Amino acid sequence: MNVIQTELPGVLILEPRVFEDARGYFFESFSERDFDALVAPVLGHGVHFVQDNESMSSYGVVRGLHFQRPPFTQAKLVRCVLGTVLDVVVDLRRGSATYGRHTTVEISGENHRQVLIDKGFAHGFAVLSERAVFQYKCDEFYHPEADSGIQLLDPALGIDWRVPADAMILSEKDRSRACLADNPIEL
Repeated sequence: MNVIQTELPGVLILEPRVFEDARGYFFESFSERDFDALVAPVLGHGVHFVQDNESMSSYGVVRGLHFQRPPFTQAKLVRCVLGTVLDVVVDLRRGSATYGRHTTVEISGENHRQVLIDKGFAHGFAVLSERAVFQYKCDEFYHPEADSGIQLLDPALGIDWRVPADAMILSEKDRSRACLADNPIEL
């Protein structure tokens, strides 16, 4: 597995070794042994996943920017198994030099990339293909009372979701979230 650091410390791109032949392809999407050996030294700590989630969405769906408030913050390992998404991560860590900044990574069923998002970040994605199946592992269970987020269209964040505004499909909850400056959050 190839580990690529992004401009946000704590957000890593993971590229698996893919074996292809006339039958198709094979790769290990997750190996706890390899993950711990490669990722823990970069993060400075291990991550133990306890819950897997999957969503299916059509073109223009934008989900995010979600996180869980303490004490239930989550690290996530995300991937797109069908289609293509633009994955977006915003730094909400207290005292971070990159607080309020974001990074984007295009992940797809074809490039097999995964994004590791440590605790302290808000996460979202936009579906760029006709349909996308998105999977993610979390190191903390879902706690509805800790569910939170920031406005994904916050102009101060300057995120180019690569979906025209009139084609975006948002949940009412995501549409009504506060901008970061109106509700500064630090995890």
